[in-house]
Amino acid sequence: MKKLIGLKKIKTAVFISGTGSNLKNLIKFSKTKTSPILIKLIISNNKKAKGLKYSTQYNIEKKIVNFNNNFSENKILDYINKKNIKFVCLAGFMKVLSKNFIKKFKGKIVNIHPSLLPKYKGLNTHKRALKNKEKFSGCTVHYVTIKLDSGKIILQKKVKIKKKDTVNSLKKKVLKKEHQLYPSAIRKIFS
Repeated sequence: MKKLIGLKKIKTAVFISGTGSNLKNLIKFSKTKTSPILIKLIISNNKKAKGLKYSTQYNIEKKIVNFNNNFSENKILDYINKKNIKFVCLAGFMKVLSKNFIKKFKGKIVNIHPSLLPKYKGLNTHKRALKNKEKFSGCTVHYVTIKLDSGKIILQKKVKIKKKDTVNSLKKKVLKKEHQLYPSAIRKIFS
């Protein structure tokens, strides 16, 4: 992506499904002087997503979309284009976007995943890492492609897995790293 020297911030949409801790972190980051992004839209496939509260708290528009059919996805694509959104961050978004959606936004969608990709693509990453007695886990920010969790890696951060770690304790450790990693990865993309 182009350097941002003297340019306006990039209008960004964040897609969520749950609590929105990465969303909140990205909103705070977007309000810093050095952030290249400006979050203009929050999209969720879950009307009960706790993260939707940040739309009110930070005065950001939100949309709840049923991603189970192409009609809804096309409507949101049209809406994103109307709003001049140029960049999409997936933050705990638990739906797989269609090939059509990804192709229209090629190279402009990033995701944060709770493992050291290419290991443990998909769900239950912490459980699988513990079951396989991994010494490290972590998180990855990567470009979204039509193959699940297979896009080019932007940045990763490691955490050491201790013998006493549980799925919950590992999840908390990795989430802390996610909050550091996502802003750094976005800065890297636009530098």
